[in-house]
Amino acid sequence: MSDTRANRLQSLWDEARAAGMSEPERLLYRSNLLGSDKRITNFGGGNTSAKVEESDPLTGESVTVLWVKGSGGDIGTMKLDGFATLYQDKLERLRALYRGPAHEDEIVDLYNHCTFRLNPRATSIDTPLHAFLPYRHVDHMHPDAVIAIAATARSRELTQAVYGDEIGWLPWRRPGFQLGLDLSDFAARNPQAKGVVLESHGLFTWGDTAQECYETSLRIINTAIGWFETQLAGKPAFGGEKRPARPAQERSSLAAELMPAIRAQIGAHEHKVGHFDDSAAVLEFVGSERLEELAALGTSCPDHFLRTKIRPLVLSPDGDMTASLPAAIEAYRADYAAYYERCRHADSPAMRDPNPVIYLVPGVGLIAFAKDKATARIASEFYVNAINVMRGASGVDTYRGLPEQEAFDIEYWLLEEAKLQRMPKPKSLAGRIAFITGGAGGIGRASAERLAGEGACVVLADIDAQAVEAATAELAARFGADQVRGLTCDVTSEEAVADAFRATAQAYGGLDILVSNAGIASAARVEDTTLAVWNRNIDILATGYFLVSREAFRLFRRQALGGAVVFIASKNGLAASPGASAYCTAKAAEIHLARCLALEGADAGIRVNTVNPDAVLRGSKIWSGEWREQRAASSRIGEDELEEHYRMRSLLKRSVYPEDIAEAVYFLVSDYAAKSTGNIINVDAGNQISFTR
Repeated sequence: MSDTRANRLQSLWDEARAAGMSEPERLLYRSNLLGSDKRITNFGGGNTSAKVEESDPLTGESVTVLWVKGSGGDIGTMKLDGFATLYQDKLERLRALYRGPAHEDEIVDLYNHCTFRLNPRATSIDTPLHAFLPYRHVDHMHPDAVIAIAATARSRELTQAVYGDEIGWLPWRRPGFQLGLDLSDFAARNPQAKGVVLESHGLFTWGDTAQECYETSLRIINTAIGWFETQLAGKPAFGGEKRPARPAQERSSLAAELMPAIRAQIGAHEHKVGHFDDSAAVLEFVGSERLEELAALGTSCPDHFLRTKIRPLVLSPDGDMTASLPAAIEAYRADYAAYYERCRHADSPAMRDPNPVIYLVPGVGLIAFAKDKATARIASEFYVNAINVMRGASGVDTYRGLPEQEAFDIEYWLLEEAKLQRMPKPKSLAGRIAFITGGAGGIGRASAERLAGEGACVVLADIDAQAVEAATAELAARFGADQVRGLTCDVTSEEAVADAFRATAQAYGGLDILVSNAGIASAARVEDTTLAVWNRNIDILATGYFLVSREAFRLFRRQALGGAVVFIASKNGLAASPGASAYCTAKAAEIHLARCLALEGADAGIRVNTVNPDAVLRGSKIWSGEWREQRAASSRIGEDELEEHYRMRSLLKRSVYPEDIAEAVYFLVSDYAAKSTGNIINVDAGNQISFTR
């Protein structure tokens, strides 16, 4: 850590903005400010509260209502509806019903009877930690600098050394009703205190106003940051460097190689998505002398290991890491199963997925895998928080993770299991990764939207950099930045295609779906067709489809998880059209290539199917240029009459839109078509000459 004040937290409170807010609105404002900085708390971690005077809807009398972050929310992004609201006096009455620590979980069901205005937001297990403190405003944060004190063997002594009597200390206890009573007792005995450090957990601070509480939280965290800067000055972190970081490009290439290999080992029963982090903090840790020692101790804060599992898997940097993966992951699974058996109780939930979440690769970085990209990224961020904690704690004292039994009792807590059971059912393509060429055009964009809407991560590849940037931004705004990536790719370039698939493997960990959609169109009588036009059609529509399919197949086979390929061909691939020999021939090649690939991929569970659109004008880049003019001329109609012309030509007398093609794509890549390969679906509103035979 540096000797400057660059690491200090700066107050972002704007009193002019806060002045016109209600008390709940100021609570939300404070919460969002605190949650915006990962040095203060991690995603979804910590909670905030305010005790607010409200009018009782039944009696009209003034009552005190506890506004406290509800279960499962994130203070950085939550809205007002993220708070649970409870009658303070009813919460106080629960003290008389409490039968002691062995029975504290039974109190949780009674929180519903304390709800104010029938608020449907689920109440957090941390509610009594706020309710029983005699302060209007309370913050519970997970700042790395404070947890680094809380996670040491001498955390009580260090808390006293750093804060004196201003901040107290309480021994480890699992969050719940009893910890709320412990905090209440501490506050009664220490009226001068401004907060308390919870061993191996985090920080509580309080104040009479929202701003005072916020400023106190920042000041207490900054005190810890400054103390560590002084204590660690000149000391090598984690015992010093053992393995230097590899060059950035080499790290990137190794991640792209390792992630599909990991996915092959852990994805048999559930599709998973990866995240790669080679930030400076990660590289410092994975290259250090004490990596194996500290990683084995696990994390301290409960929020950390609930996301990252009790400990990570450290991969050996020696030899072929890919070849050694199966044995390393199998050993981890066996160790996790043994941990479960050692710690389980008679009523413990069944053992969950025993695969690692965090993979530490010396010289390369950190890889995380989870059910979706956001969860994998957040798990990575939590482990970076844990690295920061270990850096501080091990630099001033002996670092301690939570005892194994305590960790298990939180991981397999029946209340935690109930929360998991309340989670919505995963979407049909959750955990799957799709690569879409021509992704910025009408059909490609619509396909990306359809697949992302079903939970897939989508990579939009397009030669038009400006268009792919716009399409990526639009989809990211709808589905979240984690779920969408855009890249520029010329499908006729062998090198560019290989680079695009490497980028996909690094971004998400592998591939499940290829939608080959890049296209052009041209029309001319054969005697007027130049070799350049002919070659351009073949290059993009035949060679391009071959190149992306070849890379996809290579990735599919490395993962050994099957795969789904959909070619966007054309009615013209089955039915010849005069004046378009280059286009029709290339589209026919696509269809036959798909049939060949269906044969080759079957042994690996790779399905290959084709969708044949016809006259999809809306949103199409193909139909915005010469092709539109040429088709209109060949039919002797105006360009503005084309869509109606094609509608009336169809058997069903209906226009075909990009989303219609996207629906067929979704069907073919989904489990609904799990037993379909080598097929062609015409989405053309009916055209007899393109009926398959």
